[in-house]
Amino acid sequence: MLTALAIVFVFGSMVMIHELGHYMVAKWIGVKVIEFSFGFGPKIVGYQAKETFYALRLIPLGGFVKLHGMDPEVDVLGKAVIAPSYDARSFMNKPIWQRMAVIAAGPIMNFVLAIILFVGVFAYLGIPTAGTTNMIGSLVSGKPAEVSGLQPGDKILTVNNESTPDWTRLTDVIHSKPDQILNLTVERAKGKQQLIIPLKTEKDAQTGYGMIGIMPEVIYTHASILQSTRFGLERTLDFTKFIMVTLVEMITGKIPVDVGGPVMIAQVIGEGARQGLADLLSLTGVLSIQLGMINLFPIPALDGSRLVFLLIEGVRGKPLNPEKENMIHLVGFVLLMALMIAVTYKDVLRLFVKAGS
Repeated sequence: MLTALAIVFVFGSMVMIHELGHYMVAKWIGVKVIEFSFGFGPKIVGYQAKETFYALRLIPLGGFVKLHGMDPEVDVLGKAVIAPSYDARSFMNKPIWQRMAVIAAGPIMNFVLAIILFVGVFAYLGIPTAGTTNMIGSLVSGKPAEVSGLQPGDKILTVNNESTPDWTRLTDVIHSKPDQILNLTVERAKGKQQLIIPLKTEKDAQTGYGMIGIMPEVIYTHASILQSTRFGLERTLDFTKFIMVTLVEMITGKIPVDVGGPVMIAQVIGEGARQGLADLLSLTGVLSIQLGMINLFPIPALDGSRLVFLLIEGVRGKPLNPEKENMIHLVGFVLLMALMIAVTYKDVLRLFVKAGS
C-alpha cells in the first residue's frame, strides 16, 4: 500500500505540475483552456467552470490540458480545418513566442518542482556534512564492505596504515586502490572494540576507482531559508548536469545503455518511501528533473519537438502542414510506446532473473 501511494504521489505530482505550467501560461496569454484533468482514462467526477472543464479521472498517474486550437482539427474526410483568423482564443493564432512559452512552461515547471522539493528537504533536515566523519552510515548489499563484516556505525581509522580521519581522505585512499587487498583498522561500539578487517576492493567499470560499497554517516546542520534555497538551487543544477552528462555518454557509447522502465522506477519509488519522506521527496525532485529534460528533447510527440516545429515556422514564415505534423507526432508517440513496452519487458525479465538466482 505504501509503495502504491508513493507511486501515485510521485508520478501524479510530476505530471500535474508539468501540465499546470502549460495551463497557467495558456491562461495568461488568453488561450481558451477546454479541459484540465487529473489522471487518465474514464472520468470519475468533473465540473464545468466557465469555459474550462475540470475532471478527476480513473488512473491517477498524471493528467492533461486540452487547449483550443493546439491540435489542428480535421473534418470527416480527415482534412485539416484551419482555425479562423479572427479566433483570438485559439492557440494556433497566437504569436510564435507565446506558443513557445506555453510549450516550454511544462518542462520548466518540472525544474521548479525539483527546486521546491530540494529546498523543503534542506529546510527540514538541514545541510548534510558527510565529509567531516569517517563513520559508516550504510552498506551496499553484496559489496566487499558488507561481505567482510563491516557494520553501520563503524569508524574506519586507517587503511593499510594510512590515517583516514574524515570521509574525504577515506574515499581518496580507497579510490586509489582498485582490485587490491586492504587492511582496515575499525573502531566499533563507540570505541569499545578495535578490529583489523581485510577485504579486496572492486574496480568501478566507469571510473576505474577502487570501491567497497560504503556510505557515510551524514551529519546535518540547521539551515536558514536562504541557505536552504541556495542549496536547493545548487542540488537542482548538479543533478541537471549529471543527468545531461550521463545521457550524452549513453548516446555516444561511453557508458552502457541500461535504462530502467516503469517497473524499476516503481521499485525505486517504493524503496524511497520506506526510507522516509525526505528520501521520497528528493527522489521525486530527481525524477522531475529527468522528466523536464526528456520533454525538451526534439522527439516527436514531446514538447521539444513542438518547440522545433515552432522554430521552423518562424524561419519559414508559415507553419508546416498540420496533417504532416500530426502524423509525425503520431509516429513518435507509437515509437515511444513501443520503447516503453520493450523497457518494461526488460524490467520484468530482470525480476524473474533476480528471483531465480
